Amino acid sequence: MNGEENNRVQIRQRSRLPDFLQSVNLKYVKLGYHYLISHLLTLCLFPLMSVIVVEASRLSLDDVHQLWLQLQYNLVSFIVFSVVLVFGSTVYIMTRPRSVYLLDYSCYLPPSHLKVKYQQFMEHSELTGDFDESSLEFQRKILERSGLGEETCVPEAMHYLPPRPSMAAAREEAEQVMFGALDKLFANTNVKPRNIGILVVNCSLFNPTPSLSAMIINKYKLRGNIRSFNLGGMGCSAGVIAIDLAKDMLQVHRNSYAVVVSTENITQNWYFGNKKSMLIPNCLFRVGGAAVLLSNRSVDRRRSKYKLVHVVRTHCGANDKAFKCVYQEQDDNGKTGVSLSKDLMAIAGGALKNNITTLGPLVLPISEQILFFVTLVAKKLFNAKIKPYIPDFKLAFDHFCIHAGGRAVIDELEKNLQLLPVHSEASRMTLHRFGNTSSSSIWYELAYTEAKGRMRKGNRVWQIAFGSGFKCNSAVWVALRNVKPSPNNPWEDCIHRYPVQLNL
Repeated sequence: MNGEENNRVQIRQRSRLPDFLQSVNLKYVKLGYHYLISHLLTLCLFPLMSVIVVEASRLSLDDVHQLWLQLQYNLVSFIVFSVVLVFGSTVYIMTRPRSVYLLDYSCYLPPSHLKVKYQQFMEHSELTGDFDESSLEFQRKILERSGLGEETCVPEAMHYLPPRPSMAAAREEAEQVMFGALDKLFANTNVKPRNIGILVVNCSLFNPTPSLSAMIINKYKLRGNIRSFNLGGMGCSAGVIAIDLAKDMLQVHRNSYAVVVSTENITQNWYFGNKKSMLIPNCLFRVGGAAVLLSNRSVDRRRSKYKLVHVVRTHCGANDKAFKCVYQEQDDNGKTGVSLSKDLMAIAGGALKNNITTLGPLVLPISEQILFFVTLVAKKLFNAKIKPYIPDFKLAFDHFCIHAGGRAVIDELEKNLQLLPVHSEASRMTLHRFGNTSSSSIWYELAYTEAKGRMRKGNRVWQIAFGSGFKCNSAVWVALRNVKPSPNNPWEDCIHRYPVQLNL
């Protein structure tokens, strides 16, 4: 019995994120402050311009006349000053980052006939004949603890007996999800597809030839000089990576629209073996996808929902354990699937810790930064037992979109970041209603917040996601108005039933 109890304790420890209070890497704090200092010129220029405007508003007509007379007698000084002013203004305008606006986004709502209930899932798994009793019992326990509800969806091919995974079925799933989200997006924004100048598509496990981005270009007859990108193998955090790539492209190409499509494809990636670490994705991942329309056109600010404030990316791939903790491979019988390492939660915790340590100086109030920095220095210099002060991120953000990767991840993030249940509500309800939709889950969560009528002008939103590699990425948005849900919001037919009571 003692051996069994020790094993249970070790399993519980592995399923938890490491305590963020125990260690904070100083280099990530420095990186955050580097980001802050790199934008110091912009931060200082605004108060300076404000002072100049205030002082200028106090000048009378006589003051302006006297100033003009003095300038006439100091023509050289006036010319030098004008040249410096024009040159400085030009340099600032040319080098300042262009604002990136989110006009709207759309999440795919699968048809009701694709829904799968617990009992149906288990009966179907048993009837396929691919799983032994131990594997079936393992999947049953995972489902019971997963936080998924009875309305999540799996692809059409998985509803057949036996299942019919094929390239054609996978293409059909991709088309239904991507085109379904894009049709709604173009209808809601009244933007013509031929006006799109940048296209970024991310899907980790399905990368056919021609690419998914080419499928979209062909469907909507996008223009020939479009800048298109197709990101593969980058896991559940690739949605934020795609936003970051689109943002960088919008810094280069003026007056442009960018579309980001985030999805995952399940049809050809269902695992039909008995290796426990490869069975978990079957129980958690479900059909979903999102399309996002971005713009750098200043005229679009008035009709946009959000403005992109920060993107912070952390990659732990240099570490061998982190690199292999989410790994696509074949089992001993040659069946392909994605294996999740027992070290996944610890590695995810380390990546999250590094990411939020870098993000902190960019978003936290100065009071929180001072407390954090003082305790960190004291720990490094005087006493290694001093616990670093973990800043209150509730002071920096109004809404949290934590990737709905699983109930345990949400639980531990809520605990370590000291969040209230309302802050993780969108993530839990998204997991319950739609399951783990990979990189698009953060958009279903944002749609939930909008459907609840909670998004107010000036509210800050933190989207945080992580995935294979191992990566943790954050995006920060600010609401430009009181945001109402767009037509065909994925929650519009069920929001009145949420939040539901979960057995945690």
